[in-house]
Amino acid sequence: MKIASFNINGVRARISQLTDWLASAAPDVVVLQEIKTQDESFPREVLEDLGWRVETFGQKGFNGVAILSKLPLEDISRGLPGDDSDEQSRWIEATVIGTRAVRIAGLYLPNGNPAPGPKYDYKLAWMERLHRHAARFLESEMPVVMLGDYNVIPQPADVAFPEKWTTDALFLPESRASLRRIEYQGWTDALRIRDPDAEKGPFTFWDYQAGAWEKNNGIRIDHLLLSPEAADLMVDAGVDRDQRAAEKPSDHVPVWVELAA
Repeated sequence: MKIASFNINGVRARISQLTDWLASAAPDVVVLQEIKTQDESFPREVLEDLGWRVETFGQKGFNGVAILSKLPLEDISRGLPGDDSDEQSRWIEATVIGTRAVRIAGLYLPNGNPAPGPKYDYKLAWMERLHRHAARFLESEMPVVMLGDYNVIPQPADVAFPEKWTTDALFLPESRASLRRIEYQGWTDALRIRDPDAEKGPFTFWDYQAGAWEKNNGIRIDHLLLSPEAADLMVDAGVDRDQRAAEKPSDHVPVWVELAA
């Protein structure tokens, strides 16, 4: 089972990039972030005609997440538990039925800038809710993959120029510590374990400004966290870096993990 994440940065604007990538990469399940559209405006017919089941949790103009699957889905849930007043569409989960069941959670974690401030407070509170929900996943003792745009740079190796990010919410000590608290529950960072000795990267995001792509001035903020049961099934993981060179691309590229499931 090949499971991928792609922050598409506007699904209607980049539907051609998405469908081309789906054809070439051949994932079984994809979670999308920043679809930037309400559910009724999502171009589902294009994807359904290609054989994809489409589940969305949209929002007008920004945010929004989705799951695309070639395999059956069960027990679909929208919204991260823990705050009934949260109106932002950032979380979707489902059970994917392959040769065995795998729980998939697609997330778009808040950016948090400017920090300090209300947006950063929201980010940290959201991560605390994620910490609690992730613990419940582990209690289920089933394979779980939490993947998406975490908007956190875990380590200096995950950014080309760490010194330029010291005051950014993505790299502040509190953000990194919050992600570590989740990982220390027993989650495996699939990309890091795939290449543990990398001095830099792999990067998953390059800004549109200042020639960041051409200079490889990137960061790694798109992550795949595997529960112990999912980590035991891991075959490979990777980053489809070439997608950043597409015509009018997203500023993120897809990340993926393959499980023996």
